[in-house]
Amino acid sequence: MDEEITMPSLTPLHETYCKWDRSPPSQADVLEGLAQLVSTPLSGMVQDFIQSIQREMLLSIFGLSKQKAKRFQSRPIVDKFYQFGYHALQNYGSHLIAPILRKTIERFPNLHDKPLTSHMTFLVSVLNGVLGDYLLATHNPLALSPVLYDHYGSLQQGDLAGRVVIFSHGLCMNYQDWTNRNNGGIGEKLLAQRDHNTMLYFHYNTGRRISANGRSLANLLEDLIKRNPRITSIDLIGHSMGGLVSRSALFYGKQNMHQWFHMVENLVCIGSPHHGALLERFGFAMQEKVGNFPIVKMISHIVNIRSNGILDLRYGSVRDDDWEHNNARIGLMDDNRKPAPLPSHINTFLIAGTLEFENRKNRTLKVIGDYLVSVKSALGEHPNPRFQLKLPESHKAVFYGLNHLEIQYHPLVSEQIAKWFYPHHDELAEEQIRKYLIKLESMQGIVET
Repeated sequence: MDEEITMPSLTPLHETYCKWDRSPPSQADVLEGLAQLVSTPLSGMVQDFIQSIQREMLLSIFGLSKQKAKRFQSRPIVDKFYQFGYHALQNYGSHLIAPILRKTIERFPNLHDKPLTSHMTFLVSVLNGVLGDYLLATHNPLALSPVLYDHYGSLQQGDLAGRVVIFSHGLCMNYQDWTNRNNGGIGEKLLAQRDHNTMLYFHYNTGRRISANGRSLANLLEDLIKRNPRITSIDLIGHSMGGLVSRSALFYGKQNMHQWFHMVENLVCIGSPHHGALLERFGFAMQEKVGNFPIVKMISHIVNIRSNGILDLRYGSVRDDDWEHNNARIGLMDDNRKPAPLPSHINTFLIAGTLEFENRKNRTLKVIGDYLVSVKSALGEHPNPRFQLKLPESHKAVFYGLNHLEIQYHPLVSEQIAKWFYPHHDELAEEQIRKYLIKLESMQGIVET
């Protein structure tokens, strides 16, 4: 049986999400979204959370049994006191904060036309990463729509031709994170290589399922090439979760027989957890292994408040059927992923970062990798051959001394990608993993062959 053939998604909301209004939130949307957050049922989740914390305190600090703790919480006087505090908090948000925010919108109607500042974009993107699925479910205007920006930070408009490069950011990040004050990033490096290059940056709600975002990107690209028939080729570059979203888009682009799928030449994944992110699995395992210890269970309740997008990082899920029948959030969960092989016609390149140095090798650092993703996961290595991302060694690079965020815009990373995209004719082909040792003092690096 062909592993790539799947049944239609059992979750109809996928397609609804993909058709989401493609306009970024305004400053007025941010204020209205915050007003909704402080006055709507998000508080229900907060209520459950507070009750859980209270119960664990009774168990651990006062030494009560579960039955006694439950009986204590159910006492009329305790319940009344708790409900009074909870409703007071809710009323404070509904009757004070929310009206102030909405009056501000009424007083300054031009906020509807004002785009988000850089700081607002950062905060909204983080909020989407943590609560993005909830924002969508409640139709909150803070929920980010899948849109494309150009290299200069404006919404993509006008005709496109030639080669187009699509950048996809990681969890809680945004389209502005591909550059920093000291470096123009990969996009600037690629723009300098040839004419008729266009850099586009995919901005999306990272709290959604990775497969849902993959479908959105696939649909967005299909629409892009239909509106711009002079586009000749497409390259995909993703950082962290963005690499998984790009892979998911390729999977559904092929499944839906999209035209753009056959135009893709290169795929680059930078620090992407193809086989899961250590951080998510660690938090998950902590809940299972030490969750029975009193106090620690309080931490587990905090750990469990995370979006579906974060949950998908547990094993690097890129398909709907990886999660549709599995609602587990707490406790051990098997790796139930289905294979999502890389398309054979595409040149795929994988980049990993690690805190490990050549002269200071450490087993712990080797496991941790770049703080969030191990080297093996970033390079697609897996003991099960079905999940192996089989690539030539020359299509892999490891940057020693770079963490998960630094690797996104370090100049040596940009240089390596440019070499892969535009190889020199006189450059000798190497059949081994490229290794870069970063000198942190000077922010320079040397290449090990």
